[in-house]
Amino acid sequence: MNPIRILVADDHAVLRAGLTALLNAEPDLTVVGEASDGSECLRVAQAVQPDVILLDINMPGMNGLEVLPLLQQSAPQSRVLVLTMHDDSTYLRQVLRAGGAGYVLKQAADKELLSAIRTVHSGGTFLHPAHAQALLTDPSAAATPTQSDNRLEQLSEREQEVLTLIALGYSNKEIAEKLFLSVKTVETYKARIMEKLELTTRAALVRFALQHKLLDEPE
Repeated sequence: MNPIRILVADDHAVLRAGLTALLNAEPDLTVVGEASDGSECLRVAQAVQPDVILLDINMPGMNGLEVLPLLQQSAPQSRVLVLTMHDDSTYLRQVLRAGGAGYVLKQAADKELLSAIRTVHSGGTFLHPAHAQALLTDPSAAATPTQSDNRLEQLSEREQEVLTLIALGYSNKEIAEKLFLSVKTVETYKARIMEKLELTTRAALVRFALQHKLLDEPE
């Protein structure tokens, strides 16, 4: 099996070196490029077409939030995992809106980062439960849906279950294992959910699940 090819984009050389050493020590991961600012990230991403891009928010020139949507054009198959110091639901909301596949705090980087990389590479969205809770308590992110939005009623109980697991960041394989389904069946459910809800990105699915309180803890 080919290793997951990763681009590390961060303006701190020491941190880049540390991350590169950490990732290259894993048999299924390999760093294929580094970038110190937004413009270089776009150039390198286009040149090497990595599987996963670790993207810092605070970089000189174009910051990560500005680079993120542009990466969808220069490296459309790459999954972007934002690595940041900011434990802030405002940043998380912007990352998801811009098409990011996950959000990891630098102080949590190690096992959580390795798990996040593997999760987003396998098609999942890495959303730490604490971050999901931050969105739930943010009124601008988890606003009550309008009365005219009855799309949730179009989903079966099983489809709502799959949607909730997608929003929590589980990969298709993990959802299949949890629900005792095949990966192909999960993919079919996911496609059907996106069609019924008229949504096109995982970030949009996460926002929908938050707005409809599918991630609320049961009372």
